[in-house]
Amino acid sequence: MTTIQARQFDTGAPVRLTVKAGRIESILPLSLPAAEAQSLPYVGPGLFDIQVNGFQGIWFSSEQLTEDQVKKVVSQYLAQGICRCFPTLITNSAEALGHGLATIRRARETSRTVRAVVAGCHVEGPFISPEDGPRGAHPLRHVRSANLTELQQWQRASGGLVKLVTLAPEIPGALSFIQGAVRQGVAISIGHTAASAAQIRLAIDAGATLGTHLGNGCAGMIPRHDNVFWPQLCDDRLTCSVIADGWHVPQSMLNCVLRCKTLNRLILTSDVSGFGGCSPGRYSTGDVEVDVLSDGRIVVAGQTQYLAGSGATTGQCVATFMTLCGVSLQDAWNLASLQPARCLNLPVSQLQEGAPAQLTVFRMEPDAGNSNLVRFRSEMTLTGDIVWQSES
Repeated sequence: MTTIQARQFDTGAPVRLTVKAGRIESILPLSLPAAEAQSLPYVGPGLFDIQVNGFQGIWFSSEQLTEDQVKKVVSQYLAQGICRCFPTLITNSAEALGHGLATIRRARETSRTVRAVVAGCHVEGPFISPEDGPRGAHPLRHVRSANLTELQQWQRASGGLVKLVTLAPEIPGALSFIQGAVRQGVAISIGHTAASAAQIRLAIDAGATLGTHLGNGCAGMIPRHDNVFWPQLCDDRLTCSVIADGWHVPQSMLNCVLRCKTLNRLILTSDVSGFGGCSPGRYSTGDVEVDVLSDGRIVVAGQTQYLAGSGATTGQCVATFMTLCGVSLQDAWNLASLQPARCLNLPVSQLQEGAPAQLTVFRMEPDAGNSNLVRFRSEMTLTGDIVWQSES
């Protein structure tokens, strides 16, 4: 049995929560002096990130990915408060994508922890724009037209784990791919695109329901009216994700996205890079070369404008979004825990007695480098009967 004393993320009320056999057995009020109650960490439904590329030099899309590396990255995610995730494989050769998906499947088959944390896989590309800017850091030589045969190959390799595909609506074969993938229960997200407003509307009509990291994966210069933003922001059929690390999207745009999509059609993701958690320096994997800067940004090597994934993880994106957009902890936390599961028709974690124990115990602390921000720190992560706990 695991016992937790913490404040509920939604009410701030101190509680004693017990977990037994992977389920929440009880949540009881805890009577404490105000100062002592304020010193407790928070507890909330476990973080769920639908776009995580790897960590500490390991990429899920690597041709050399091993089962042990998958297990290592998943253990690092638990330490970051992430209960569930979609390992994300970016644009690569068919062989590399097949290898990565098969390796993740085998890791799930041999590890209870990986099975508990990996809820599916996200393939971001290779069916994206070939243009510089919209393509981002994805290697041009592996960008290709969309075809359902390749999706079927991914599903055979992964054992049906592919739950989400990001593509550009304007590429050849995109609309028929969207329709076929949706019929198979795979969600489609619009991203890394230079599509016109009309092309985006057609993709949504065909069944696309998500937009990948809105504000990124697009051209640096766009038309005022016929661009990738307005049709995604105004269409209530589309839920959009944003990377709220403080670098990928400026505060003004984060607030505009929030006002357009509202809390009902928004997801927070980290898009944490395979170089997340690495020290400053130059790194490469396959055709991708990046610089990890001293301020935490990860950029395409040799310049400082084009980002190549995030160095922050999900909890920090919650903290940054909460402060930059002036929303409550409850509202920001829901966007990175309950909302992803709802949008992908997966079981939603609940902070209630009898529910499966998918919990993150955490603190939000003042940022020593910026008094206007807060820092996220994980203390305990529970997913079923698997528990990670900080040693400090």
